[in-house]
Amino acid sequence: MYALETRKRALTLVSQGRSLNSVSREMGISRHAISTWLIRIAPIPRSPACVRCAPTPEPPPDGAAYAYVLGLYLGDGHVMSKPRQHHLTITCADAWPGLIDEAEAGISRVMPSAAISRRQKQGCTDVKSFSIHWACLLPQHGPGKKHDRDIRLEAWQRAIVDTYPWEFIRGLVHSDGCRITNWTTRVVAGERKRYEYPRYFFTNKSADIRRLYAETLDKVGVEWRAVRRGSETLNISVARRASVALMDKHIGPKY
Repeated sequence: MYALETRKRALTLVSQGRSLNSVSREMGISRHAISTWLIRIAPIPRSPACVRCAPTPEPPPDGAAYAYVLGLYLGDGHVMSKPRQHHLTITCADAWPGLIDEAEAGISRVMPSAAISRRQKQGCTDVKSFSIHWACLLPQHGPGKKHDRDIRLEAWQRAIVDTYPWEFIRGLVHSDGCRITNWTTRVVAGERKRYEYPRYFFTNKSADIRRLYAETLDKVGVEWRAVRRGSETLNISVARRASVALMDKHIGPKY
């Protein structure tokens, strides 16, 4: 026999969108037992209806955190929305542990009632948040790869990005961007000298996501240019000194 608190904990995890298999593994309880409790025990209320599910939909209360998470999602995230499987996953390279912590903190601020976990993979970590409501908060989700479908912000998302443009840019850079040091040589007084300068790159296959990034850079006064890679223009570069200084002030390198 399992204690009532154990049964309630298992059912709460399921109500937040966790699969029976994942709850079974985490708690060391058989999948059959959890299925039985779902039938016999009075249903535990599911996660509180999100702001988008309310009779009058509202934007998420923490707009800054949402703008950051939206940027992370558009870069390296996906939403799973299937029966008994509802979660947001942000994949972060292990080279930047600070980014993993920030991703988890941002997700928790947007969806504080949802269970959150990390899953270690080769060279990266998946930060997962389990809630059916991620499909409401990230309506860009859908089957297939993001660069194969249209990506457009809804009016309420656009309003948040317009209010918190740097948080949105920061999420995009933290997912699909980087800050590097470029170098070039110049002949000065007959002598060839090497010069180094910082530069931000953003790379994404989706033309829609690159457009959203570029439009937001325009709004905050950052100069940029598209850079070809082979036959495609997949990169957006920020190299002007004043613009790099702005990016350093608000974004900075991953850590």
